[in-house]
Amino acid sequence: MAKEVKSAAEEAPPPAKGGSHKLLIIIIALLVVVLLIGGAGAFFLLTRHSADNVDEEEEVAVETVRPKKKVKGAPPVYVALDTFTVNLVPENRDQFVQLVLSVEIDDAEYEEKIKVYSPKIRNNVMLLLSSKKASELLTKEGKEKLASEIRDQVNQIVDPGARGNDVPIREVLFTSFIIQ
Repeated sequence: MAKEVKSAAEEAPPPAKGGSHKLLIIIIALLVVVLLIGGAGAFFLLTRHSADNVDEEEEVAVETVRPKKKVKGAPPVYVALDTFTVNLVPENRDQFVQLVLSVEIDDAEYEEKIKVYSPKIRNNVMLLLSSKKASELLTKEGKEKLASEIRDQVNQIVDPGARGNDVPIREVLFTSFIIQ
C-alpha cells in the first residue's frame, strides 16, 4: 500500500503554476492599459490647455500691434529725459546750458521706444543745443522754438513716418533751464 500511495503522488500532476502567472500577466496588462489611458488623457488636457494659452498670447500680440487711440480725458504720459549740459556757441565768452526736460507722449508704448533710442535722442538734442547761442535761448520765443525743434528731433527718431497730429511726442517741457 505504501507503494500505491507513493505511485499516486508520483502520477498526480504537480499543481499548475501557470494559473498564478496568467493572473500576474493580466494584472500587469491592466496596469499598463490604465497608465496608457491616463497618460493619453493628461497629454490631451495639457495640449488643449497650452493651445488655449497660445490663442490668448496671439490675441494679446494682435492687441499690442493695433494702434491705440487716445482716450478722451485720459491723463497724459510724461517721460523724463536725462540732464543735458552743453557748451553753447560762444558770443562774448564761453557759455553753457544745463537743461532738464520731459516729453509728453500720446501713448505709453512710446515710453519704451524712447528708452531704446535714448542714446540717439541724446546725441541729436546735444548737437541741436550746441548749435545755439545764449542770446537765442534767453527769450520765451527762443525757448519755445527750441522745444519745437527738440520735439521734431525726437519724433523723427521714435516714429520716422509720423506726420501732423499723429506724432507720438506731443510736447517738450522744460523742468530746468540754466544758462551760464
